[in-house]
Amino acid sequence: MNSLAQINDTQVSIINFKSVPVITTAMLADFYGTDVNNIQQNYIRNTDRFVQGKHFFKLEGVELKEFKQLTDSKTVSRNSRNLTLWTERGAARHAKMLDTDQAWEVFEQLEDCYFVRKEILAKTHKSEREPLTNAVNLLVAKTKHLNYSDAYKLVHQRFNVHHIDEIPYDSIPVAVEYIHHLIALYSNADKQVFTSADLQNVHALASHMIWVMEWWRTFGGAIRTMNPTMAGLVQHHFSDGSCIAWRYIDKTKRDDLREAVKDYPWLQSYQERWLHKQS
Repeated sequence: MNSLAQINDTQVSIINFKSVPVITTAMLADFYGTDVNNIQQNYIRNTDRFVQGKHFFKLEGVELKEFKQLTDSKTVSRNSRNLTLWTERGAARHAKMLDTDQAWEVFEQLEDCYFVRKEILAKTHKSEREPLTNAVNLLVAKTKHLNYSDAYKLVHQRFNVHHIDEIPYDSIPVAVEYIHHLIALYSNADKQVFTSADLQNVHALASHMIWVMEWWRTFGGAIRTMNPTMAGLVQHHFSDGSCIAWRYIDKTKRDDLREAVKDYPWLQSYQERWLHKQS
């Protein structure tokens, strides 16, 4: 079911493309109190002010066919050979060129009620996720240690989602890069022959990474307040490291480690922690 927005006392279905709320030329003309030809002519006369992918999307061929399949015929004519979809910035450009009270009043409504609807940004279409699913297939095929459930679990943990369709469209290239990083990591691990001492060191290293992540869960918010950019970069490393680290923890010791790091009293001194443990 499509999300709805109230524009000019009328409920309209919110449509989106590549997880971005968009509006057709016909809808824009109707809302702004003008005709389609006027919108098109304003665009033609000011093409240098519009950037494809930023102010609008132009759909043709297979891309248009797939979009039609996801959209009702009232929004897009089944006979259309091409279609222009305007983003929030594109709609703002047209309001500025028309410069009428109605155009500006309606754009404010679009800004408040249409383009800010976050729930429609949460899920991507299967075709948009194809590079990501292909990367996961490659990861499972090239590694001995992961099945599909394990592979997707790593991705879910890395991007803090329950399903890959919740990963934003513009983050999919990042997710693909992350999976290729995992492929290289696991492939190198498969080629190595570990001694008993090596395995102990790997287990210890993984344990330390998990402790670091738990420390970050406690203090990351404070660091993010001081420097959001740095915190965002550090978060990725800690999150990636801890997700991978659990794979190298002895299964018989995982529950004990989870219990040890849970609600750890970081701010207490060693003596205070020791006394608390003895009590």
